[in-house]
Amino acid sequence: MFDCTIGAAKGVREQLLENERAILVHVFFSQQKDLDNIEECRQLAASAQVDVVEVLTTSRSAPQAKYYLGEGKAEEVAEAVKLHNADIVLVNHILSAAQNRNLERLCGCRVIDRTTLILDIFAQRARSHEGKLQVELAQLKHISTRLIRGWTHLERQKGGIGLRGPGETQLETDRRLIKVRLSQLQAKLAKVTQQRNLNRRTRQKAEIPTLSLVGYTNAGKSTLFNALTTAEVYAADQLFATLDPTLRKLNIDNVGTTIVADTVGFIRHLPHDLVEAFKSTLQETTEATLLLHVIDASDERRQENIEAVNSVLEEIAAENVPVLLVFNKIDQCENVAPHIEYDDQNKPSAVYLSAQHGDGIDLLLEAVRQRLENQILRLQLLLPITEGKVRHLFYQNHYIQTENITENGEFFVTLQIDSNKWQQLTAHYPDLINYIK
Repeated sequence: MFDCTIGAAKGVREQLLENERAILVHVFFSQQKDLDNIEECRQLAASAQVDVVEVLTTSRSAPQAKYYLGEGKAEEVAEAVKLHNADIVLVNHILSAAQNRNLERLCGCRVIDRTTLILDIFAQRARSHEGKLQVELAQLKHISTRLIRGWTHLERQKGGIGLRGPGETQLETDRRLIKVRLSQLQAKLAKVTQQRNLNRRTRQKAEIPTLSLVGYTNAGKSTLFNALTTAEVYAADQLFATLDPTLRKLNIDNVGTTIVADTVGFIRHLPHDLVEAFKSTLQETTEATLLLHVIDASDERRQENIEAVNSVLEEIAAENVPVLLVFNKIDQCENVAPHIEYDDQNKPSAVYLSAQHGDGIDLLLEAVRQRLENQILRLQLLLPITEGKVRHLFYQNHYIQTENITENGEFFVTLQIDSNKWQQLTAHYPDLINYIK
C-alpha cells in the first residue's frame, strides 16, 4: 500500500540512492546530433549522485510505442545493465507509464525518465518547509498518473466485518490515499502562499521595487546574489544548487531600498507538475519590478538556454515583466570586458560581468538604477474635489509624496508610482491624464 505519510524526499517510489550505477540512454530525432543534451543529462545524474557507467544512443524518426527507443536498442540496454551490474536506466526523455513499465520488465531494474530525475534532485535540494511541500506535491502528481504498475498485489481485497463485498483493488487504495495526501499538501501550501502574498503586498504598498534573478540552472544566479547582497546563499557548480527562494534588501543610489530575490533555476523540459507546485514561489518572478536574466556567457548553448528560460517565463505568465540581461562568467570568455549594452531608447538592455570575481558588479547596479529610475514616475496632479475615491486610492497605496489644498478645494498632489501601475490606473481612470500638471 502506498504510504500516505511519506515525506518530500521519499515521495517518488523510484527515489535514487547515492552512488547507484546507471546506464544513460538518449535518442536522437534529427540528423544533427545534440551531444550537449547528453552532457546535461550527465550533469543531472551527477547532481543526483548517480554514476553513469555507460551511455547508449540511437537515432529514430519518432519514439517507438512500446519502449520509446526501439526493440533492438532496448535489448542492447538490457544487456548493458547485466554487463555493468547497473542499478537503474536513465532515459533522457519523458516516458509514458507503459513505456517505463515495459523497459523495467525487459531490463530487470528501475527505469528513471528525465522528469523523475529532475524531481528527485529537487527532493534532495529542498530545505525549507515550503520547498519540501512543493516538491512532494509535484512528485505525487507525477506518480498519480503512473499507478498502472504490474504489481502482483492488485487483486481484489476481501471485505472485513461490516464491509462484505469485493472491496477495493490495491491500485484504487493507492489512488485514494494519494488523493487524500494531495489535498493535505495543497491546504498546507495555501497557508504558506497566503503569508507570502501578504508579505509581497506589504512591499508593493510601500512601493519597494523587487529584482528577481532568473536564468538557466548553473548560470551563476546565487553567486551573483551573494555578490550583490553580501549574503551567504549556497552556491555551487552544479545543477539546481538553489531551490528555496531567498530575499534580501539592497540599497541603490537614487532608487532607495529594493528587494532582491534568488529563485530556482530553469531547465529544458522543466516538468509541468513542478512548475505548478512552485507557482507560489515563482510569483516573486511574475510580480517583480525587474527581472535580472542571468546567462552563462561561456556556454555555447546560451541562446538555447535563453529560449528555454523565456518558455518557462511564458508558462508562469511573466513574459511581460521588464528584463535586464546579465551575461555572467565573462572571466571564462576571451576578450570580453565588463560593460553595459544599451537599446535604441538608450536604456540598459544587457550587462557583462563576472560574479565570481566581482568584475562589473558596479555596472550592474548602475544599469539597474537607470532602469528603475525610468520605471518610477514622479507626477504632479491637480485633483478636483469630485475625485475623492482616486485620492483615497493614492493614499491607500502610498503613492502620495506631498499634498496641498488649493483655494478652490482642489488637491495638488505629488505622486511617486511605478510606470506599470500608472498605466493600470489610467486604464481604469482615463481622466487622470487630464489632471497632470
